[in-house]
Amino acid sequence: MKNIVLTAAFGLDLNQVELFIKSLRTYYNQQICLVIGKKDKDLIKKLESYKCDFVVADFHKHEIQSRRYEIFLEFLNKKECDQVLCCDCRDIYFQSDPFNESFKGEINFFLEDKKIGDCRFNSNWIEKTYGKNILNSLANETILCSGTVIANQTKMKEYLKTIIKQIKENKYKKKMKYLLTFRRDKSGRGCDQGHANYIAHKKLINGTYFYKNSTGPIATVFHLKKIKFNNDNYLINDLGKPYSIVHQYDKRWSEFENSVNIIKKKLNIVA
Repeated sequence: MKNIVLTAAFGLDLNQVELFIKSLRTYYNQQICLVIGKKDKDLIKKLESYKCDFVVADFHKHEIQSRRYEIFLEFLNKKECDQVLCCDCRDIYFQSDPFNESFKGEINFFLEDKKIGDCRFNSNWIEKTYGKNILNSLANETILCSGTVIANQTKMKEYLKTIIKQIKENKYKKKMKYLLTFRRDKSGRGCDQGHANYIAHKKLINGTYFYKNSTGPIATVFHLKKIKFNNDNYLINDLGKPYSIVHQYDKRWSEFENSVNIIKKKLNIVA
């Protein structure tokens, strides 16, 4: 099996991506590609030392959230592989090879533990991109995290093409004060999450499977109801199985600080 991990580290420094890279390389020796910016020169040597590929993107850092999908697609169009993980990197660490799971879908999404309508951030992103009626139709659906998606290459390319199209056709509607002053509306940062939820819950792509946060292989911990570690400091799900990926651990730092510091020590990362 040939697999690829795609992520964006645009504008990040080594301290912000070291846990991601070192924990992933502990379990996984195949291809990793990071999108970086022209000014991220300090990262290059470190990425090369861990045998990571990188693509240098030439646009403003505020555009990376949405434009990373274009770069991911361009990269995949030049490759042949079996499975692809598209993910965030700043707030992720690995507890095993993310591709060891026998995934049930051609494309796999990973749910959180909250309804879209109960989260003001996700509600805002969907309302400001698709409108109130679409928000109402999705309000009772469970939030899925756009920061971890795993698919076979064909389905990942279909997903990337679809989300690029959705982002272009359903732009985030800024508040009037930002329109009038030509400023960035920070509340729109992360609105690609709204596009991902629309695509998945409206079933725009066939072969989709949703994994529950409590029993699946990936933990998105911001809304995770049970935070439980085993004796080896691995975060485990309700089945007692260690998650392969832990995402958003910084949002529950008081509960993760001890375990993350132990992991960093093992990986020779200066805390």
